[in-house]
Amino acid sequence: MQINVTGHHVEVSAPLRDYVNSKMERVVRHCDQLTDARCILTVEKLRHKAEATLYMAGGPIHAEFVAGDMYAAIDGLVDRLDRRVKKHREKITDHHPREAHRQRMA
Repeated sequence: MQINVTGHHVEVSAPLRDYVNSKMERVVRHCDQLTDARCILTVEKLRHKAEATLYMAGGPIHAEFVAGDMYAAIDGLVDRLDRRVKKHREKITDHHPREAHRQRMA
């Protein structure tokens, strides 16, 4: 999976890019179907905003988080993405045992 990190009104330094990549590994670990991720870091006065869109087989997943510090915004963003990816996996997983389903259909 490729992670594209860009910045609006902020210079994306190597340590910041490495921090985003290391945190996104947690999300990648929960879903094998991810193909691409785009992360945008924005600074507007005292608001630090991190937003990301993950592209996967079932459709894109988008999340954003605003905080007073960029590292806190990235942490909050990854938490939200992790929850949304887990929820997406639960939706696509069939939780019904096959034999019980066949008995109900008969």
